[in-house]
Amino acid sequence: MAATPSSYHQCKPKIGPSILASDLSKLAEACDKAINEWGADYIHVDIMDGHFVPNLTIGPPVVKSLRQNTKAFLDCHLMVSEPRKWVDDMAAAGADQFIFHVEAEADPGSLIDAILAKGMKPGLVIKPQTPIEAVYPYVEKLNVVLIMTVEPGFGGQSFMQDMMPKVQALRQKCPGLDISVDGGLSPTTIDYASKAGANMIVAGSAVFKAEDPKAVIDTLRKSILVHGNGQPA
Repeated sequence: MAATPSSYHQCKPKIGPSILASDLSKLAEACDKAINEWGADYIHVDIMDGHFVPNLTIGPPVVKSLRQNTKAFLDCHLMVSEPRKWVDDMAAAGADQFIFHVEAEADPGSLIDAILAKGMKPGLVIKPQTPIEAVYPYVEKLNVVLIMTVEPGFGGQSFMQDMMPKVQALRQKCPGLDISVDGGLSPTTIDYASKAGANMIVAGSAVFKAEDPKAVIDTLRKSILVHGNGQPA
């Protein structure tokens, strides 16, 4: 898949390290380094309930603690069975963005309205088996669509290149929308995503386990600038 001038977009590259891959005993320090030393644009927070996905991670109390220690944009990805019940708690905790799985909610439209009413930015997520068309009725109200490039629930999985046609289709339909990808993104896989049209990159292990995290973030950003925005290499 090669990017062409007709497929370029103007959406800004945004790189969001996933703190699930950091040292969980030093979350505030990890956020500070990611934003202020490594040049990340936002922090991705994975919230799992042990039901919608088999893993169990953090919740609103940790988000609240992070908010008290960072001004970073907190992009909260709720992998939970009942996302609606967490809107008030996440807003009170200081989440900037509340993104939930279309598969977990019978009425995504009203939940998007509830998120907006609480002053958060709304986003939808789709799992690998969900068609991209599932988000189309809601895109006008969304700040972002996140396309999973691994099965949600665990870090360190391999990137699923066959998800890129979803990214490409959504970019063609919504040239100004932030399109995020999450799962297996690294300097070796980023070009697939950036050529397809993704501009928000969630990266966990690739950043936090790297010898030079800043260089990784710079590489991810450069790929979007070149293959997504059409800037010279």
